[in-house]
Amino acid sequence: MQLLKLSNAIISKSYHKLLLAIPMLFLNCNTQKEQGLVGTWELISAKTITKDSVFSSVRVNERMIKILNESHFSFLRHDTNKGKDSTAVYVAGGGRYSYKNGVYIEYLDYLNFREWEGKVFEFKASVKNDTLTITGTEEVEELGVNHQIIEVYKKL
Repeated sequence: MQLLKLSNAIISKSYHKLLLAIPMLFLNCNTQKEQGLVGTWELISAKTITKDSVFSSVRVNERMIKILNESHFSFLRHDTNKGKDSTAVYVAGGGRYSYKNGVYIEYLDYLNFREWEGKVFEFKASVKNDTLTITGTEEVEELGVNHQIIEVYKKL
């Protein structure tokens, strides 16, 4: 009888530990998924595909980074000549994002080209080792923008 009570007590404690551990497993999986994107990424290649052309949207004299935390993104692009010649460019934007099951959605809350603000873009995203690949469509009907993008980033 004593052995039966001891056995039931051990099973009961183990059961309670298991019940407490299960939600932690789900929380941990979700955090790991998000953390796969978290970090600073440098754009190493980009293609823009329109109805009748394909071109690289990475220029030799420019750098771009994308910074992602658990809930927000930002990107910065500028020329490497410090704005001192005709190739001067500066683009900065950001906002909220979500990422689940390979679907990456950007809610563009800020951009120095203000007519893009408030737009939502849904992409496919994947991380393999130190490489982030984002593909999908950018469409802003009122600006006549409708093209596919393929962006590849390396983690810094």
